[in-house]
Amino acid sequence: MPVESATRVTGPLTLSEYTRHQLIVPRLEHNDAAGIISELSQILHQGGGVPDVLPFYHAALNQELLASSGLECGIAFPHARLSGIRQLQFAFGRTVEPATWSARGSWPVEFVFLLAVPATDAARYLHLLASLARLGQRPDYLQELRAASGAEGILQVLSKVAIRQS
Repeated sequence: MPVESATRVTGPLTLSEYTRHQLIVPRLEHNDAAGIISELSQILHQGGGVPDVLPFYHAALNQELLASSGLECGIAFPHARLSGIRQLQFAFGRTVEPATWSARGSWPVEFVFLLAVPATDAARYLHLLASLARLGQRPDYLQELRAASGAEGILQVLSKVAIRQS
């Protein structure tokens, strides 16, 4: 179930429905994968989406070390899938300067979507990942994310990206 599904009336689901302004960091303090994942893990924990921050952080970082989620378009979407997570959601962070995402020569990253995934929610998780990948194919939306002023502006851009349902 999307983060704020109670306020939803009609229309397709969008990326904005899996986050909220409290989970958006327009200017990340860190500029490396471990620091960014830590920063966004804390935001998810403070927002109530992750019950225990340390296992979540370790799971997300370990997953990222196994397979970098950084894409050529400048997006990364690290994730952790744990049983204590009740609903699929993400924290979003925007870097001040492109971040070196992995030691293995990944692409420089500007936008990070840290996904908190319930252990039993595979289908919606895959739809969300596909939508994030499609976002990376839209240079116009990426430019809007760069230019967006604050969390509300970022949410407006994310509300333009529909999530296809099967």
